[in-house]
Amino acid sequence: MIRTQGLTRRFGDLVAVEDLSLEVREGEIVALLGPNGAGKTTTVRMLAALLAPTGGQAQVAGFDVAREPQAVRRHVGVLTETPGLYRRLSAWRNLEFFARLYGVRDPRPNIERYLVLLGLWERRGDPVGTLSKGMRQKLALARALLHEPAVLLLDEPTSGLDPESARSVREFIQELAGERRAVLLCTHNLPEAERLCSRIALLKTRLIALGNPEELKGQLFGTKVLVKLANPKPDFLQGISLPFVKEARLEGPTLAMRVEEPERHNPILIRRLVELGAEIQYVTQEERTLEDVYLELVEGEDEA
Repeated sequence: MIRTQGLTRRFGDLVAVEDLSLEVREGEIVALLGPNGAGKTTTVRMLAALLAPTGGQAQVAGFDVAREPQAVRRHVGVLTETPGLYRRLSAWRNLEFFARLYGVRDPRPNIERYLVLLGLWERRGDPVGTLSKGMRQKLALARALLHEPAVLLLDEPTSGLDPESARSVREFIQELAGERRAVLLCTHNLPEAERLCSRIALLKTRLIALGNPEELKGQLFGTKVLVKLANPKPDFLQGISLPFVKEARLEGPTLAMRVEEPERHNPILIRRLVELGAEIQYVTQEERTLEDVYLELVEGEDEA
């Protein structure tokens, strides 16, 4: 649904996006992460056919963003970080107006559907200026869906929402992907990206990492097994010199080891420790987060 090859955008001597090759498939939610100024917004603008690339190619819903921009816009729904709604018009009138711009012949069923789904039906007649920031964000999401686009480009969709509303929007986005739409999600909310997205694309002008969260954690940090001991001894380190143990050290009462395949090798490792006289209190695995991945890659890129 979204496919880019070498996508590049320059503003004079400034390179905003460089050589981006990325695919978002039907029914998939992909997070586009990166620090401020990394090129995320520029990428979204190019994919929405609002900004022409200066190099490379991009196809969205089967249409080329440079050669067929009008067709791209008909098949894309965009949620920007700032909703851009008419504050004096009611929620209903806003959606009605934008539906006409999209060319939706009878927008009433879709307007009603999305106002109900997003919990705004009771406020449909109120001026947008009287709605909370979170409600305006939901209304902007409804606007992006009026023409039933195959592709959604969402920039900070839960920004300004309370926890309950944010959860309802996340569930709603998952339902949209379940309707076989392709979703590209730009967010600074890393736990949200980890919960929602099947793959993570980390951008810093160029693409520096792509994969599902677990793959990225494994590539960067490996798998560390932690064994809490009642009788920690330095001698245990020599005793567990096994082929699949890539690194081992004693951290207070905890034996920390990098193990190739924990599910397969942990039983062998535990038996060996018991044979050595270790009194094991518990065994666990070090948990890494998407934030750890993000900081490791971004800081590593800064140092490169």
